[in-house]
Amino acid sequence: MVELAELTAGPDRQARRRARLRESAVSFAMMGPAVLLYTVMTVVPVGVAVYLSLTDWDGFSTAAFIGLDNYKHLFDDPSSSDAWYVTALIATAGTVLMVGLGLVYALALKGRSRTNSFFRAVAYFPHVISALILGYLWAAILGTNGAINNTLAKFGIEPLGFLFDEQFALISLIGVIVWAGFGFNVVLFVAALQTVPAELLEAAAIDGASKRQINQRIVIPMIAPVVTVATVLNLVGLIRAYDIVVSLTGGGPAGSTQTFTYLILARSFEGTKVGYATAQAVFLMVVSAVLALVVTALRNRQDQAATGS
Repeated sequence: MVELAELTAGPDRQARRRARLRESAVSFAMMGPAVLLYTVMTVVPVGVAVYLSLTDWDGFSTAAFIGLDNYKHLFDDPSSSDAWYVTALIATAGTVLMVGLGLVYALALKGRSRTNSFFRAVAYFPHVISALILGYLWAAILGTNGAINNTLAKFGIEPLGFLFDEQFALISLIGVIVWAGFGFNVVLFVAALQTVPAELLEAAAIDGASKRQINQRIVIPMIAPVVTVATVLNLVGLIRAYDIVVSLTGGGPAGSTQTFTYLILARSFEGTKVGYATAQAVFLMVVSAVLALVVTALRNRQDQAATGS
């Protein structure tokens, strides 16, 4: 009987092994195109960029390998330091304002009605339009001869330096960026608010909790993961802000609104410093990835502390 069981178990084991091999082959075959596409479109370009960042190349002649000199120059370059200051200010202020205003706006319009739907659409509409076009639009409104200053001139008021005063220009740029982007956060938060159980909110209201307490202690903690996603998306997006800078301020006045991405594309590449520009781009990519990981890690730590795990 034992020998008969061993004889029958052998073919069964081989059949199962062949079935697993077929499943593995099918899985690899299905993943193959996606892996190939990702490799060609992402891994290879990043690898080429890292190599070029280690060279002295003007885009035309033969690239000369210089090691980490471009990265050393990156920290000695005053224009890079100034651009990083502007970028950090835009990214920090813009993220806080867009997430904060988007959350407040979404909480105010979380109910289902035609009026709320209309105001949600109004908030999201700027996000649909190209940032480049929005920049030109606001330049026509805030410029020296723009609509606002022309109106003020009719009343004998001196033009305001929305775009030609250094500090005012940076504030104007942040304001336009926030106006253009906070609608995206509204859509994210409204969708997240729909997942909060209505029974839980009703129970809290019956227990005597105010709207502020419900939002503070129930709603916002439940949509915290979405807030984290929105924060990361806004932060990374604003670190790479370029198009609205080009059309609204052009990096001026006197470089006061020149972001790091603007510096890379409008200064380094134009000056045929392709190797140095690529090093700047690689450094920007690393900073964006690190910030995204840090924000996510902090959010996970808060979640673990809240659950006591």
